[in-house]
Amino acid sequence: MTAGTHTVTNQPPPLVGHDVFASDRALGEAVERHLDPELLDGARAELSALGTAAGSAEVQEWGAQANANPPTLRTHDRYGHRIDEVDFHPAWHKLLDRALSAGLTSAWARPGGHVRRAAGFLVWSQAEAGHGCPVSMTHAAVPTLRAEPSLAAAWEPKLTSTVYEPGLRPVGQKAGVLVGMGMTEKQGGSDVRANTTSAEPLSEPGAYALRGHKWFCSAPMSDAFLVLAQAPDGLTCFLVPRVLDDGARNPFALQRLKDKLGNRSNASAEVEFDGTWARRVGEEGRGVRTVMEMVAATRLDCMLGSAALMRQSVAQAVHHATYRHAFGGPLVDKPLMRNVLADLALESEAATTLALRLAAAYDDGGERERAFLRLALPAAKFWVTKRCTPVVVEALECLGGNGYVEESGMPRLLRESPLNSIWEGAGNVQALDVLRALQREPLALDAFLREVGLARGADHRLDRAIKDLLTELADLQGIEARARRVVERLALVLQGALLVRFAPPEVADAFCASRLGGDWGSAFGTLPHTLDLRSIVDRAAVPLAG
Repeated sequence: MTAGTHTVTNQPPPLVGHDVFASDRALGEAVERHLDPELLDGARAELSALGTAAGSAEVQEWGAQANANPPTLRTHDRYGHRIDEVDFHPAWHKLLDRALSAGLTSAWARPGGHVRRAAGFLVWSQAEAGHGCPVSMTHAAVPTLRAEPSLAAAWEPKLTSTVYEPGLRPVGQKAGVLVGMGMTEKQGGSDVRANTTSAEPLSEPGAYALRGHKWFCSAPMSDAFLVLAQAPDGLTCFLVPRVLDDGARNPFALQRLKDKLGNRSNASAEVEFDGTWARRVGEEGRGVRTVMEMVAATRLDCMLGSAALMRQSVAQAVHHATYRHAFGGPLVDKPLMRNVLADLALESEAATTLALRLAAAYDDGGERERAFLRLALPAAKFWVTKRCTPVVVEALECLGGNGYVEESGMPRLLRESPLNSIWEGAGNVQALDVLRALQREPLALDAFLREVGLARGADHRLDRAIKDLLTELADLQGIEARARRVVERLALVLQGALLVRFAPPEVADAFCASRLGGDWGSAFGTLPHTLDLRSIVDRAAVPLAG
C-alpha cells in the first residue's frame, strides 16, 4: 500500500468562532473609557453579539462571497426600458441587513451613540469592508440634511432606522433607506469648485433640475444621493432621490461601474443627470460648507475602516505565528518575529485608541470638542489611513507564502488597504485642511494642545515631541511644502499622548521610544529589544474557544 503523501501538519486552525469585540482589548477599554457607566452593560452586550457574528465562519463566508461575486449593472430591462439598477450577490444584502440592524446608521438617535457606533463599525468592518461604504454615507448624511429642517424631518427617521429594505421605491413607502454621494467630476476631482453640473431652479420652492456628469457616485443602488451642482448663486448641495414621490424613476443614468483595485463588493458608478429632480440642502452658493458635515463624519469612518483592517491583519498574523512552528518552536516565541508582531500591534492599538477618542468628541458636541475635531480629524485621517497599507503588507508577510494566497483572506485586506487614504480627500487634501484650521481657527490648535497637554510630564520623549511640534508650528515659512511633515507630527503626538494616558505601560513605552523617541528603524520589527515585546503581542492575540 502506498504511503500517504498529503498528511497536513503544522498549519494553524482557522481564525473563526471568536468574538471580534471581546478579543480586542484596546477597543473594549476605549468603549469603557468613553461611555457613561449606565450605558456600558447594554453597549457591551450589543458589541459582543456583533463581534460574535463577525467572527463566525458563516459571516466570514458572506464576506468572501460578496467579493468573489461583484455587483453587475443592468441599464435596461428585457423590453428596452431604462432601469439603471445594480444587482448584488445575496451575501451583500445579508451583510447590510446585519449592519443596519446593529444600529450602524443610528448614532445620532441615542446617548453615547457615536462611540457605540464607532466600535460597532470597527468590529463589523472586519467581516467585510465594502458594504461599509453605504453604511458610512447613510450615517454621515444626517448632519448635512439638518441644514434643511423639512428634509431632515422626512428623511432622518429612515436614515437612522435599523431596517434594511433593498429595492427602489418612494421614501415614504420604506422603513429604512440608504444615502450615497456624488461629488467629484472628471475635470475637478477633489477640486469640487470646478464642478460643471448645473442646477436650474424649478417653480416648486427648493426644487431644481440637474444636468451633468459625476465621475464617482458611491453606492449607486442607494435611495438618494447628496450631490454638488452649480446653482445661479454658486456651488450648492442637493438631495437627489432615485424614485420620486409619485413612484416615477428620477432620471439617473448609470453609465458604467468602476473596475476597482479593491472594494470589489461595493459598486461605484459614473452617473448622468439630465433634468434630474433635486431638492436644495442649505443655501445656494454654500454647498461645500453644507456637505462638509457629511465629509467630516465619513472621514472618521475612513479612520475606523483602516483601524479595522489593521486589527484584522494583526490578529491574523499573531494567530498564525502562535500556531505555526519553525526552527524548533512556535514562531511567536522567536525574538525577531515577536518584534515584528509587537510593532504591528502598536500601530493597530494607536489607530483604535485615536479613532474612539474622536468618536467621543462627536458625542460630547461642545465648542471645545468641535474645535478639537477641526484639527485632529483631518490630521488623524491623514496618518491612520496611510499607515494601513504598510501594516497589512507586513502582516501578510508574517504568513509567508500562505498569506499571498487568496484563501487566506490577506490579499483582500491588502487590496482594500489604500482606499481609505484616497476616499474623502487624499493625503494632500487632508494636510491642506489642517493648515487652514491652523491659520484660521486658533481655537482648534488651543483645543489640540490642551488634549496632548493632559499627558505632559508622563514621558520625556512625548514632552520633547510636543516641544518640537510647537517649534515646527511657530515657523510658517514654506508651511505648505512642509504640511505632510507637520500633520504627521500632530497625529503621532496625539496618539502618543493618548497611549501614555490610557494604554498599558509597555504599550506606551514602546510607542514613545519608537514613534516619538526615534529608537526605530525604517521597517517594522525594529523596536528596541529591551522593551516588553511579549506583553504587547499577548495583548493583541485572539484567544480561541477550547
